[in-house]
Amino acid sequence: MRGPHNIWRLIVTGATLERTGAMGIVLDAMDAPRSLRVAARMLGWPFKWLGYKGDLSMPPAPRALTALGPAYIKFGQVLSTRPDVVGDEMAGQMRVLQDKLPPFPIEVAKRSVTEELGRPADELFSMFSEPVAAASIAQVHQATIAETGEIVAVKVLRPGIEKAFRKDIDAFYFGAQMVELLSPSSRRLRPMDVIEHFEGVVMGELDLRLESSAASEFLANTKGDAGFSLPEIKWNLSAKRVMTLGWADGVPLGDNDAIDAAGHDRSALATRVLQLFLQHALRDGFFHADMHQGNLKVAPNGDIIAYDFGIMGHIDEYTRRVYAEILFGFIRRDYKRVAEVHFEAGYVPADRDVDEFARALRAVGEPIFGMDATHISMARLLNYLFEVTERFGMETRTELILLQRTMVVVEGVARSLDSRMNIWQVAQPVVEDYIKGSIGPRAIGSDLAKTAKVLARFGPRLPGLVEAALIRQAQESPSYAPGKTRSRSLWFLSGVLTGAVILGASLILWL
Repeated sequence: MRGPHNIWRLIVTGATLERTGAMGIVLDAMDAPRSLRVAARMLGWPFKWLGYKGDLSMPPAPRALTALGPAYIKFGQVLSTRPDVVGDEMAGQMRVLQDKLPPFPIEVAKRSVTEELGRPADELFSMFSEPVAAASIAQVHQATIAETGEIVAVKVLRPGIEKAFRKDIDAFYFGAQMVELLSPSSRRLRPMDVIEHFEGVVMGELDLRLESSAASEFLANTKGDAGFSLPEIKWNLSAKRVMTLGWADGVPLGDNDAIDAAGHDRSALATRVLQLFLQHALRDGFFHADMHQGNLKVAPNGDIIAYDFGIMGHIDEYTRRVYAEILFGFIRRDYKRVAEVHFEAGYVPADRDVDEFARALRAVGEPIFGMDATHISMARLLNYLFEVTERFGMETRTELILLQRTMVVVEGVARSLDSRMNIWQVAQPVVEDYIKGSIGPRAIGSDLAKTAKVLARFGPRLPGLVEAALIRQAQESPSYAPGKTRSRSLWFLSGVLTGAVILGASLILWL
């Protein structure tokens, strides 16, 4: 329930940060201003005794987040990919949150497998190992299928994880309500919508049937992608709280020493991981939205292997075109076009000045292009864009939150492999290819063909729809003049027919 009782959860959060010694470390790493430091310490210190102790063997920050629960662990996973934000030391500490959390007993995992699949785990698998990885929501076991001898990975949800996440999400809702109440200017960011979006993503991650489906679709989309592979889902051994997929050996993408020892080119891997993400987001509109190092490996042949498909992003074709045009405009430094795209998409209120907005965008882009490659950052660009769009009244686009967040995470992964990677040079060929295919003459023909197919499907119903509209208008209040009603109906009918004729002629010309 999203009531005031959640104040307790927020107090416990600050108290835990204080008790574990993480409060000061986090504030220092984030280079927080003095006002924020004072407020945070005043709110957390008096309740320090209420905070959780956590695992004393862990460094303070991951110790605090682990003690607070899965939603906070997810936050720490994002920070682990951003050494430019929190520093190299803390980023390294946060990586233990990705797949090295304390596991739950193997007996509990086997019991869950038995309950979900309807047969004893020892009957389904001739070998079922101790956990090989334990994350915030689930843990993974290596197993051997009894019937075939195939080695697989079995993912099992943590016991009680659904209830734990619900408690955290309710507290986040309450926090968002307080932000809107105490800071009216923040309402344009729609914090409640942001939390609702996060809730939808998390709830999907807690049903492994949905993850299996997402993995299957992702595999179908990416079969032809060079240097990228995914394990195959074993549908007969998967259910709501258990998922079984093929086993794939590889070096963790976060272990640079192991990658170097295996002879892989880290610079090439950095380029590939960023370009693969852009291809999946722009080409397919369906992308892996949790691409931190804990979910990526490098196969012996150099392929990047992706795991954990609980959080997948989806964006429609129109939004993909808008996003691509914005990126392409920044790459070409065409700030007027970037501004126009924002207005055309309705992202910025129509009563604002497009030229003034373009000048503000130039102030965002030019300093970044003048930086050394090590300082060119998509995260920095998004931060500057946030400041500019706030001034121009742009509301938070909840459908782009996951895309933007993943872009930042993927950039962090790529930079951990090659700190000198120039993100614009890497992104440019992928964005240009998409622009050529989605906005040029070929795209116009494709759009016309899709429209014709829709019209063809509804063609037999058009006469009936027109007749029904005429009958409804004839039966409306007599306050409508018959002549005007008949005129409007005729214009409607002629518009439908004219549109069909124009569409047919256009198709003939294009095809």
